[in-house]
Amino acid sequence: MKNMIAEGYEDKRTLQRRIEKVEAWLANPSLLEADKDAEYAAVIEIDLADIKEPIVCCPNDPDDAKFLSEVAGTKIDESFLGSCMTNIGHFRAAATLLGGQRDIPVKMWVAPPTKMDESELIKEGHYAAFGASGARTEMPGCSLCMGNQAQVREGATVISTSTRNFPNRLGKNTNVYLGSAELTAIASKLGYLPTKEEYLKAMGIIDADKASVYRYMNFDQIEEYAEVAKGVTA
Repeated sequence: MKNMIAEGYEDKRTLQRRIEKVEAWLANPSLLEADKDAEYAAVIEIDLADIKEPIVCCPNDPDDAKFLSEVAGTKIDESFLGSCMTNIGHFRAAATLLGGQRDIPVKMWVAPPTKMDESELIKEGHYAAFGASGARTEMPGCSLCMGNQAQVREGATVISTSTRNFPNRLGKNTNVYLGSAELTAIASKLGYLPTKEEYLKAMGIIDADKASVYRYMNFDQIEEYAEVAKGVTA
């Protein structure tokens, strides 16, 4: 937020109040709790220990969720890595999973959620990996998720990290699967939705370096942002 103030976003006093509220919560954190007399239409309990493979949402309904093994082998025409569902770690993982392969068989679209993500990914060399693979890098933002910058080919089958897969959202008459950034990258490299075994084998390279791949952008540790913050608080 301090960096947002320095860049002139919105009202300084409003953002300063938000900073103070967050700092107060960090000093004494508390979680929201349901009312003791709350009534629910249904209670769904899921044991995460029972989930041993990725889950995808199938065309074209975000509620139509299936295990990867149920749809493995489905041919993929295009893929989208982006939207507010992603963070910088997902793009690092995807670039790593592409493994320097050139001219992947799927038309891949890449759109980081913010310009800051884009800047860091370029500095770290990940955009070079996307470029080598033939992926198309879009302006940071919603992009294909809202269909407001571009759309996939009509009738294409797509794996996407976007928030929804309602009919005609990413493109006309498309069949869109929703999945993780990692699954999207692996499918883009193969040209089809992988088997559970193919997925787990590919993910081995990520599991070996999780701390580095999934680290967040800690602004206080990035020199240029830390300098800006110092100027605001001085």
